[in-house]
Amino acid sequence: MKINFLGTCAGTEPIEGFRHVSFTITTGNRLFWFDAGENCSYAAHLGGIDLFKSRAVFLSHTHMDHVGGLPNLLWNIRKLNTLPKKKSSFSGKVLDIFSPDPRLTPAILKILSCTEGGFAIDFNIRENPVEDKIIFNEDGFKVLAVHNHHLGQSDGKWQSFSYRIECEGKMIVYSGDLKEIEEIDGMTTGADLVLIETGHHHPGEICLHFRELKNFSGKLGFIHHGRAIIDDFYGELEKARKILGKRVFFAKEGQEMEMGT
Repeated sequence: MKINFLGTCAGTEPIEGFRHVSFTITTGNRLFWFDAGENCSYAAHLGGIDLFKSRAVFLSHTHMDHVGGLPNLLWNIRKLNTLPKKKSSFSGKVLDIFSPDPRLTPAILKILSCTEGGFAIDFNIRENPVEDKIIFNEDGFKVLAVHNHHLGQSDGKWQSFSYRIECEGKMIVYSGDLKEIEEIDGMTTGADLVLIETGHHHPGEICLHFRELKNFSGKLGFIHHGRAIIDDFYGELEKARKILGKRVFFAKEGQEMEMGT
């Protein structure tokens, strides 16, 4: 199982060296996307990731820094699928998109229908809701969604979620955006890796919180970087490691991480 960090930044203005948040998990012949910030498919393709392996996209919520690259991801899959010299094909495949807001996928497809060829495709894009339950469980890849309070409810439905991923005997927790750090405490029991956002919380506070957690002894990765890390990446990393040692790391653009069995 392999994790690729395609974008590590919070919802800032454009900043050199940082893109809005997105990462992928590759297991076997399948590619799973978690959030889809700007240029995620561009970074993936040029980084050697096969977009034709895409199986599903899981969105934590629908703020622009988490979904801005989704239309281009769909467009790039179609574009690559029309190239005459392609080595494989996406034709006939299904791409599941999991979004807390049911308006998103139809809106994106409507925009794409105004592009080349009316966005005619020979593969399926299937929209799925996100609720407090296991939302995906296929061939050893399982995703549990748990709502958080970064956003409130709309029509009685939560609009922001954290995810717990189980695959190849490993457990990964992705926080999405959080109102309070403590919101994911119940999800971290036994986790091998927690990927937590720092766009709304200070790195030092996060480290101190996780140092006191008795149910978590895995690695802590910072993603969705806020101003503290953007302004002083290595300075903040040094401070974080004084608290948690090498258990903590800050995700970098283009970083690849192997999760061994």
